[in-house]
Amino acid sequence: MIDTEGDCAEWTFPAEANAVRAARHVVRDTLRTWKIDAAVGDITVLLVSELVTNSLRYASGPIGVRLVHLPSGGSDTAHRPALLVEVSDPLPDPPTERPAGPDDEGGRGLQLVACSARRWGTRKGRTGKTVWFELALPG
Repeated sequence: MIDTEGDCAEWTFPAEANAVRAARHVVRDTLRTWKIDAAVGDITVLLVSELVTNSLRYASGPIGVRLVHLPSGGSDTAHRPALLVEVSDPLPDPPTERPAGPDDEGGRGLQLVACSARRWGTRKGRTGKTVWFELALPG
């Protein structure tokens, strides 16, 4: 773990097979500590699993996971409480959504993110990219 200061937590995992399990574990524990709704916690863990799996499949190098608990800040939907989640890896190429057939073993991760998140996207970093998503929180 790099940091767990207040409403922000951040970890770096080696690009190894156990990274997905480790990321699920620390994310779930952090969300419980923050008293995040269990349903939101479940979808967050699922989406983190998908994005870390994508990073393992396509990138070599460390995988970063960052959670930010965003408090409410106004009356419109953009300022309601939210959870921001970021998964970073050293591959600069943005992920591409692809249609998955009923028998395909992969190809659903970004579709799950797009369907579940309030907002999502990618951004380039100095040495790679970050895929991020935001989930609305009750309240």
